Amino acid sequence: MCSKHYIHDMSQPSKKTKGFLCLVLHAHLPFVRHPECEYMMEENWFYEALTETYLPLLSVFQNLKNDNVPFRITMSITPPLCAMFGDELLKERYSRHINKLIELAGKEVDRTIKHPEFSQPAMMYLERFSFCKMLYEDVYNRDMISAFRQLQDSGHLEIITCGATHGFLPTMQFNPNAVRAQIFTAVNSYTLCMNRSPRGIWLPECGYYPGLEKILHEAGLDFFFIDTHGVLFADPQPRYGVYAPVYCKEAPVAVFGRDMESSRQVWSAEAGYPGNPLYRDFYRDIGFDLDMDYIKPYVDPIGIRIHTGMKYYRITGKGDQKKLPYNRDLAMRTANEHAGNFMFNREKQAEYLSSIMDRNPLIVAPYDAELFGHWWYEGPEWLNYLIRKIAFEQDAIHLMTPSDYLYLYPKNQVCEPSFSSWGEGGYSDVWLREDNDWIYRHLHRIEERMVEYATKYENADGLLRRTLNQMARELLLAQSSDWAFIMKTGTMVQYAVRRTKEHIANFLRLYDDIKFSRIDENFINLLESHNNIFPEMDYHVFR
Repeated sequence: MCSKHYIHDMSQPSKKTKGFLCLVLHAHLPFVRHPECEYMMEENWFYEALTETYLPLLSVFQNLKNDNVPFRITMSITPPLCAMFGDELLKERYSRHINKLIELAGKEVDRTIKHPEFSQPAMMYLERFSFCKMLYEDVYNRDMISAFRQLQDSGHLEIITCGATHGFLPTMQFNPNAVRAQIFTAVNSYTLCMNRSPRGIWLPECGYYPGLEKILHEAGLDFFFIDTHGVLFADPQPRYGVYAPVYCKEAPVAVFGRDMESSRQVWSAEAGYPGNPLYRDFYRDIGFDLDMDYIKPYVDPIGIRIHTGMKYYRITGKGDQKKLPYNRDLAMRTANEHAGNFMFNREKQAEYLSSIMDRNPLIVAPYDAELFGHWWYEGPEWLNYLIRKIAFEQDAIHLMTPSDYLYLYPKNQVCEPSFSSWGEGGYSDVWLREDNDWIYRHLHRIEERMVEYATKYENADGLLRRTLNQMARELLLAQSSDWAFIMKTGTMVQYAVRRTKEHIANFLRLYDDIKFSRIDENFINLLESHNNIFPEMDYHVFR
C-alpha cells in the first residue's frame, strides 16, 4: 500500500458521543549496535524494550484485533528503532538474550520453590520470557516491522514517523538544510519500512520552532504534535485550546497539542497510576539483590551488576525500607480499576468540553511507549483494559487518530504555534546546558561542511558517493538528542560522550579524506558495516 490515505471506516459520531481520545505512543531508542564487541551493555536497552514493551504491546493489539474490539491508536516508530528491529545481528543477539533470561527464570523457579511469595512471580517471569520467545521466533519470525505494519494496514494503528535520528530540531534551525535532512531521511525510511508515505510526524522531544512547518509541508506531512504551551501560547490564541488542532500560518500543516490532565494521570510516578504501592517496583532487581557468584552469568561479563528484568517486590510505599513481595493478581485488579478511572475522567472531561465547543473535542494523550511495560510493568495490561472498556462500557468517548479527526473536521483555526518542547522547563534547557552545550559548536560546523560537499559533489559516484553517504550517516547519528539527554541526566554519560565524539571524528576524517584525495576504502567498509543505519542514504538530502 503506497497511498497516503488511511481507512476511515468509523461511523459518524452519534448523539451520545461527547468527544474523542487520541492515545499516542512514542516508540524510540537511539541507534546502538556494536558488531565489534561480543557483548555491549548498552545494547540491552533494545533487548529490554523488546521483552518488556514492544512484544507485550503487539500481543495486546493482536488480541484486541482477534477479539474484534474496535480501536485506533497512534504510534510513532522512529527510524533508529526500525533499523534495530530489522538488523540481523541484533535479531540473533536478542534470541540469545531471551534464551538466557529463560534459563535464569528456570533457576529462579527452583531457587524460590519453598517461598511461594517469590516462586509465583518467578514462574510468571518464566512464562512471560517463554511467551516472548515464542512470539518473536514463531509468530513474528523475528520481523517486528511487519507485525506493526500489518496492524496499520488493518486500520488499528496509525503509525507516524519522527526525525531521522531523533535530533532536537530547534538547535539546528539556523541551518535549514540540516533540519530538512532529518525530516526527509525519516520520511524516506518510513516509506521503505511501511510501504506507504507517513501522514504525520512526532517531532523529536516535541521540539518545535516557528517556520518548521514549511519543511514538514515540503516533505508531504500533514500534522505533528507539540506540548501544551506550544499551542496555548500560539498567536492568535486558539479558540479551543488543545482540544482541537490548529493549522500553521506558514504552511497548511495541522498541530495537535498535549492534554495535561490525561498526561499527568499516567506520566507522574507520584500523582499518577504508576506510583501505586501495589505495582511492581522497577528498581529492586535480582541483578543487584542476589550473590554475584549466582547472578554472574546473567549480568555484564566483567562483573558489573545490571537489571535482569526479574523483580520480586512491589512499590509498597515511599521511604519504606522493607518492600513487600509483588502480587500479580493484586496488581492486575489495580490496573483494571485505574483503566476505569482514566476512562471515567475522560468521559467527564469530554462532556464538559463538548458543552462549550461547537464540535466534539479531541483529547490528545501522548506517552513514551516504554512507559508501558518497561517503567510501568502493568502498563500494557492497563492499556488493554482501557481499550476494552472504551469499546464496550460507555458511549461518550471513542478512540481516534489525528488523521481521523482531520477527516471529520477538515476546517480548523490558523495560528502560529510557539517555540516549545516537552522536556523539563518546556523549552531547550534539557538539550542545551552546561553538561552538553559543548557538542553544538562541533555539530554546527560539520552540518555546514556536509552542505558544502553535498553541493560541491553533485554527481558523485562510486567510492566518492559511498564516502559522502557515510558522512551523512555519521552526522545524523551525532545529532541524536539522546546523547545530550543522557549527559544531562548523568547516567551512562561516558557512553554518550564517546558516541558523540566518535561520529564527529568519523565525519571529519571522511571530510579530510575527500579534501586531500586519500579515501580509504577499508575505512569506508568498516563504517558501513558498523554504523549501517539508512542503507538507502542519499547525501543529496543535505543540498
